[in-house]
Amino acid sequence: MALQPSLAPLVIMGDRNAPHTLDVFLDYVCPFSKKLATTLDQVVKPLLAEGGEYAGKAKVIFRNHPQPWHASSTFVHEASLALVRIAPLKFWAFSLALFDHQDDYFDQPTSKLTPDAIRNKLADLAVNALVIGKDDRQGFLDLLTPSSTPNGGVAVTDDLKYTMTSPVLIPYIPVKFGRQNGIHVSPTVLLDGLVANEISSSWDEGKWKDFFASKLV
Repeated sequence: MALQPSLAPLVIMGDRNAPHTLDVFLDYVCPFSKKLATTLDQVVKPLLAEGGEYAGKAKVIFRNHPQPWHASSTFVHEASLALVRIAPLKFWAFSLALFDHQDDYFDQPTSKLTPDAIRNKLADLAVNALVIGKDDRQGFLDLLTPSSTPNGGVAVTDDLKYTMTSPVLIPYIPVKFGRQNGIHVSPTVLLDGLVANEISSSWDEGKWKDFFASKLV
């Protein structure tokens, strides 16, 4: 599936011009998403990288999939998209940092925090993870500051809507992409636009190689 140019960093691995596409729907505060993200980075990325066994065969697109029953999920996903604007080449590195620290954004740890406090924690994480410099911290926070209208969202709200929308439909209609593909649980993976239900967060290198051998032709 295509991406608008400003969200090109969401292609997190593989050749951008590869014939096959894996759309990976992940939630930063979902433990199973963390498990799959780790496998993608440690197993799939080397297979699709230059010199890898399946180089040039497929690309992987990160699809933000905040789960509404996790109260802080939207804040965390907005932070990842703010990072795209501040330091686009660091999107995947920041995503891995968010997964590594996901416990900090679970329901109990954030239950008594204000939205501004959560956003400040996320800004601190971006600095501490070395994906942005201290001088960029305020600009990062500015992108997460609610607009002047009472219910207008933040600067990256439309980006979040887009990542959850099919580009072939009317732009900026939330969750259309997920709904039309029956996406509910995280993680979920599409191969060339179709749900690949067989993919599991528990897959090891052998399982991924078998999958690629049968699908990437």
